[in-house]
Amino acid sequence: MTELRIRPRKRRITFVLITALIIALIVAAGGLWFKLQGNISTAAIRSTESPAPDSSHGLNILLLGSDTRDMDATGFGKASGARSDSMVLVHIAAGNKRIDAVQIPRDTLVDMPACEDTGHGSYPGGVAMINSALNYGPACSVTAVESLTGVQLNHFVEINFEGFMSIVDALGGVKVCLPKAMKDSKANLDLPAGEQTVNGTDALALARTRHAVGDGSDIARLGHQQMVMSAIVQQATSKETLARPDRLYSFLDDATSSLTVDPGLSSLTDLSSLALRAQAVPSDKITFMTMPWEQAPQNKNRVVPSADAESLFASLRADSPVVLAGSADKKKTENSKSPQAPVQIFNAAQVAGLAADFSAKATKEGFTVSSIGNAASVKARTTLLAADTDQAQETAKALAKALNLDIKPTTATVDGVQLSLGQDYQELQKPEKSPVTTTNRTADQSLCG
Repeated sequence: MTELRIRPRKRRITFVLITALIIALIVAAGGLWFKLQGNISTAAIRSTESPAPDSSHGLNILLLGSDTRDMDATGFGKASGARSDSMVLVHIAAGNKRIDAVQIPRDTLVDMPACEDTGHGSYPGGVAMINSALNYGPACSVTAVESLTGVQLNHFVEINFEGFMSIVDALGGVKVCLPKAMKDSKANLDLPAGEQTVNGTDALALARTRHAVGDGSDIARLGHQQMVMSAIVQQATSKETLARPDRLYSFLDDATSSLTVDPGLSSLTDLSSLALRAQAVPSDKITFMTMPWEQAPQNKNRVVPSADAESLFASLRADSPVVLAGSADKKKTENSKSPQAPVQIFNAAQVAGLAADFSAKATKEGFTVSSIGNAASVKARTTLLAADTDQAQETAKALAKALNLDIKPTTATVDGVQLSLGQDYQELQKPEKSPVTTTNRTADQSLCG
C-alpha cells in the first residue's frame, strides 16, 4: 500500500523538476528568456488602480477566448471588434487542493455595469450579452463577470483563435474521442468518429462548432469545449511535452506570444508561479463545469443564471468544493470500494435514535458500521477516535466528511473507528449544500468517457 501511494507523488515531483530544469536552462541561455519575456502583452484589469483582491480564499482567473479577426490566419469570417467566444472563470483553491473551471455561456444576458475607457472605448452600461463586454477591453469583461458572479478576480488571460491553434500545434496536437463523425462547414470542421489526434485548426473547430452538435446553440457546444480543455491539460502535463525541451520551448514561445494578461501576470516569473500552482493540483481535482442556466424570460434564444448558478458561485467565493449532482453516488461507490476500517457509532447525547440515524447515513455512504448503541454516560463533546493505522485514519476522515461533521480524528486504542456523538453534535454539522446540476467533467476523465 505504501508503494502505491508513493509512486504518483514521485511522478509529480519528476514533472516539476523537469520543468524547473528546462526553465533554468532558458534562463542560462539569456536571449531565450528575454525573447519569451518580450512576447507577453498586457492590458489593464480595471479602469482605476485598486488594491489586489484578497487571495487567501483561492485565486480567481478569467480566461477569455477572443473572436477578434485581427490576425494573420484566415477562414474565420468577418466581424468587427472583439467578443469573448469562450469565457471561463477558473478558481484555484487555497493550498492548490483543486481547480474549478466554470464556463460562462457567451449568450448569457446580464445587466452590465458601465465600463470606463481603458483604451477600447467606454460603455454606459445596460442589458447585453456578456460576450460583448470584451469589445470594450478585458477590464470590461472582468467587471461584467464580477457583477454576475460576485467573485472578485485576481487576474485575466486573453487568447485569440490564432494563439489557441498555435498552442495546440506546439503540443504536437491533442487527443480527442468523438462518438460519431462531425462535420460543420461554417466552423471548418470535418472529423471522423473515434479516438484521434487533432491539430490546432481542428481543435479550434471542434471547440467552436455549433451546427454539428445538439440544437446548434452556444450551450450545445460547451461539452465539446470541456473535452478539448481536458485534452490540452492531459497533453501539456504529459511526458511527451515535459520531457522534450524543444516541444516545451515551442509551447512556451507560442503561449507567451498568444496571450494578453493583466500587469500582475506580466512577467515570466508570475506566469511560472501560476503554472506551478496549477501543476500541483492532481488532474482528478480539476473540474470543468458549465454555469447552470435557464432560458432568459425576455429572449428564448438567450440564457440567464439559474438558482443552481448562485450556489456554485457561492462555493467559489467561500473557497469550498462545489457539490455536483451525482457526486454523492460516485463518492459512495468509491467508499464502498476503498479498504475501510469498521465503524462504531455511540449515542452520548441522550437523543433517541441518534446512533441509528447516523448509522443509516454512514451505511448509505458506503461505510461498514460494525455496531451502534448508547454510551455508558452522557458526554458534552463529540469525539472521533481512530486506530493508529492508515486504513483507520483515512476511514475516520472520510466518515467525518460524509456525515458533514466538522471534526478531526484522534488516534486512540480502538478497534477501527469510533464515533461518539455528544451533545454538541448539531454545532459540528456544517450546512449541507444542495447538489448543483450542470454539464461537467474532470481533467483526468477518459476522453472517450
